[in-house]
Amino acid sequence: MKSTRYLGAEFFILFIVLPLSLLLPYSFKIKGISILIAFIYLLFVLFKKTSIKFKIKKEISWSSFLKITLIKFLVIAIVTSAYVYIMDASKLFCVPLNKPKLWVTILFIYTFLSVWPQEVIYRTFFFERYGSYFTNKNILIFVNAIIFSMAHLFLRNTLVTVLTFIGGLLFAYTFHKTKSTTLVSIEHALYGNWLFTVGMGQMLAFPGMDSC
Repeated sequence: MKSTRYLGAEFFILFIVLPLSLLLPYSFKIKGISILIAFIYLLFVLFKKTSIKFKIKKEISWSSFLKITLIKFLVIAIVTSAYVYIMDASKLFCVPLNKPKLWVTILFIYTFLSVWPQEVIYRTFFFERYGSYFTNKNILIFVNAIIFSMAHLFLRNTLVTVLTFIGGLLFAYTFHKTKSTTLVSIEHALYGNWLFTVGMGQMLAFPGMDSC
């Protein structure tokens, strides 16, 4: 009972209180320190309290993963390209066409300093720590998508909230199926970098969009 209560309090603080607190008008430094402390705690739990290992299982089918991911990517690419074209055609592929160096730099930084930590927190940690408490895996995936979307509320953008919820569903399903931080990070990086590339970077707080 004590363990269940502790995990419940842990979940509430890490995935509800902390994200919502970022909406409040207090010091950015304190917010940054709070996030850093939470991430350090999370990593400690992963490596000391669980049996998690960051490696790709041999039985995972790369061909199947790549095929499914490519199909999803093509759908996302078509829909988002049409959206940017309709909303503001001048933004379409603005950064890669006008600022290729910035584009490459952001792709690298986003992949390793944003995507990977997010997947460690919202997929690897979440599923390892709380997954066994969900008897219905569809509910597990849905809850994971909700809290992933909540993590982006500080951007104060309704479209971002919707997109991150949809992305959360896709990433949670991929992780549930593969149990691989690497594979879900590849998928996350592919979609996220595409949004920046196609011209939706401004709403996701990527730099370089205002001057396009």
